[in-house]
Amino acid sequence: MFSKLTPRLGYLAGFLACGGLFAFALYLQYYEYQEPCPLCILQRVAFIALMAVFLVGAAHGPRRLGAYCYSTLLVIISVIGAAIATRHVWLQHLPPDKVPECGPGLNYMLNRFPLTQVLEKVFRGSGECAEVGWTFLTLSIAEWSLVWFVLLGALAVTVAVIARKS
Repeated sequence: MFSKLTPRLGYLAGFLACGGLFAFALYLQYYEYQEPCPLCILQRVAFIALMAVFLVGAAHGPRRLGAYCYSTLLVIISVIGAAIATRHVWLQHLPPDKVPECGPGLNYMLNRFPLTQVLEKVFRGSGECAEVGWTFLTLSIAEWSLVWFVLLGALAVTVAVIARKS
């Protein structure tokens, strides 16, 4: 099955997957009125970063060393995205009495506080991050994001392995 997969095709598949995920996030926001919380926005940033690296990798069509570099960067971004999604899932599974109170919006915090303070507040989470508004097959958006970060990281490793053999 993987014998026909080249690094270029693998990176193109990752780019298309990220593009589809981002398009679906926009659909949920603008047509289903599921406003993203601060942790959702950080996960979107990670998906955009993955999408950009996958696109550059697909355009470049690297051989062994280039594929290792792109895949290493993709795995790092996937791990960061998975960490954010894991924190989000944890907040969603807290008992109601342990959920942090809702805080100010991300735009307000970015305008008023230094970036380090904003990130600290965002990772602490808030009540809006603990809400589960949409599910599919019993998984929330944050849980699906975690699944996709793992799958995209695995794809990056697979592409590097295939590049080694070619």
